[in-house]
Amino acid sequence: MRHDQLQELGQQLRVDAVRASDAAGSGHPTSSMSAADLMAVLFANHLRYDFDRPDHPGNDHLIFSKGHASPLLYALYKAADAITDDELLTYRKLGSRLEGHPTPHLPWVDVATGSLGQGLPIGVGLALAGRDLDRAPYRVWVLCGDSEMAEGSMWEAFEHAGYEKLDHLTAIIDVNRLGQRGPTRHEWDTGAYARRIEAFGWNTIEVDGHDVVAVDGAFAAAQATSDRPTAIIARTMKGRGVAAVQDREGAHGKPLPDAEAAIAELGGVRDLRVHVTPPTDLRVPHRPLGGTVELPRYDTGDEVATRDAYGQALAALGTARAEVVALDGEVGDSTRAEFFAKEHPDRYFECYIAEQQLMAAAVGMQVRGWIPYVSTFAAFLTRAYDFARMATIGRADIAVTGSHAGVSIGEDGPSQMGLEDIAAFRTLHGSTVLYPCDANQAARLTAAMADLDGIRYLRTTRGKTPVIYGPNEDFPVGGSKLPRSGDQDQVTIIAAGITLLEALTAADRLAEEGIAARVIDLYSVKPVDADALRAAADLTGRFVTVEDHRAEGGLADAVLEAFDGNRPPRLTRLAVRTMPGSATPEQQLHEAGIDAEAIVAAARDLVRKD
Repeated sequence: MRHDQLQELGQQLRVDAVRASDAAGSGHPTSSMSAADLMAVLFANHLRYDFDRPDHPGNDHLIFSKGHASPLLYALYKAADAITDDELLTYRKLGSRLEGHPTPHLPWVDVATGSLGQGLPIGVGLALAGRDLDRAPYRVWVLCGDSEMAEGSMWEAFEHAGYEKLDHLTAIIDVNRLGQRGPTRHEWDTGAYARRIEAFGWNTIEVDGHDVVAVDGAFAAAQATSDRPTAIIARTMKGRGVAAVQDREGAHGKPLPDAEAAIAELGGVRDLRVHVTPPTDLRVPHRPLGGTVELPRYDTGDEVATRDAYGQALAALGTARAEVVALDGEVGDSTRAEFFAKEHPDRYFECYIAEQQLMAAAVGMQVRGWIPYVSTFAAFLTRAYDFARMATIGRADIAVTGSHAGVSIGEDGPSQMGLEDIAAFRTLHGSTVLYPCDANQAARLTAAMADLDGIRYLRTTRGKTPVIYGPNEDFPVGGSKLPRSGDQDQVTIIAAGITLLEALTAADRLAEEGIAARVIDLYSVKPVDADALRAAADLTGRFVTVEDHRAEGGLADAVLEAFDGNRPPRLTRLAVRTMPGSATPEQQLHEAGIDAEAIVAAARDLVRKD
């Protein structure tokens, strides 16, 4: 488009943002109006995208990290003939695809945004996928707000992208000076942003965000820059073009007070159409060749850490499944992701101690159909939890493994102990939570995660544990195992992972006392095997749950939820209720009251009370 047409398109985008928000009675028109010229130039002159083929492997990727500017995004879609004006005015209404913040309900939206600080880290993952996995020429454009520049995740992304020299990644920073409650930290000091971003190895371009000629040149310069990503730092005005709200505090997140007057001030409704340039033809994205899966096999009686089985199974899966990639947070020697790194270095991504970028990179990669396996210590996944939460909103498919879970890690102490992870991942919409007790189980479940949807979480154990299941056993997701059972069982002990071994020991000791105990290995914590739990309840009427996890939200709650309003059996819940210190694994289990001795006592009390 000519520059005069670009100015008109920018005004049209403002008008449509005002109209959509006014129809909804809510929204963020002023945040949309500041970035309208930036996006008009990008769509008309630089973006490469086929709206009829959103899955085209050569399409550029545009992420609105400032997802609250969704009226602008939807106005762009209207200008590109992707949606109608009638649909634009359904914004934020029940059943509309045009949600308050963008989600992949729309086929042109890659990921859900709206939690600030996530778009750029995800863009880094997409850029890595383009260069190292797809080996395709698409570019990644991320519209960022100046408020989110205070988020630590943004700076994890700036450092990682600069280190990786992702020259096909461009961050567009809309510096409109005003946040939700007042001025941003640096207001219009674009140089403050430039100095910081340049320190991470980026090319920076400071520009007047309403000068379409300068913006056009900045986008061209970004595309011409090699060996480093580019940040276009644009000074803009919030509410641009409407005197009642332009650069005024108190207008954030509200429709304009007089939409009709504002539209007139902006020059009225327009109906310009943008013919977005299609991508270059790219028939098939690059995929490495795969082979036949041969999972590791372990003999019963051997002692193998489930984290070892995870790493070995992941490496084998990588051989069989060319779309599997692995990402780790500089603890691959502990999580055992290093086994994958040695076998498939071209599909292994080291994200260092930056867990938010770690999870975000996986979200970006899965956009392109790759199957990411993310691993770090279970305790450190809490830093990335918001990315997992947003990933479920965006219907992302990611396998996550948390190692070094529970007090059983021993002497390292509570800072390294994941004790809240099962609860956290259980609460995620559509998630799967798995907790294997031995190596064969861990290997099978690692492979099974590749074919599941949503967020899949596997919890692994640091220390070696006995192999109790043969290599040909099946472990369906949603199932359970009965390593001890009989028709005369008086009490049911329910455990998973490290406590399953304690439960088996306890059952043997109880048998010596004449108490028959059923043991359920609830390796699938979500979905849970409700049928097995209900059958055990009907038979024994007494449950002891034991978990190396906090009492809130973990294994016991999963068990109780299986009864779905029906009266559950009498239950004693054993869990970690104290603040651990440093001690051996055996001492830790004893001090927490989740070892065989504690299980025996709890089961005995339940039986004898009757």
